Amino acid sequence: MLSLLGSQSLLSLSADVRAGDLDVLRELIESGKVTPVVDRTYRLADAPDAVGYVHDGRARGKVAVSVAGD
Repeated sequence: MLSLLGSQSLLSLSADVRAGDLDVLRELIESGKVTPVVDRTYRLADAPDAVGYVHDGRARGKVAVSVAGD
């Protein structure tokens, strides 16, 4: 699939998520054995900046876009 944003290709992924798997992940996070890394959080209005930040290769963790009210 071709990206509408440029010459990069996009890959579609899917996963089967089971409640038991999420319970194990929750336990790992709560015990401190797994720590999710959120590099930055952007407001929805700043989503283009978030995309640019990831595209430029500057992200060192996950980049989140908040859709909650400002």
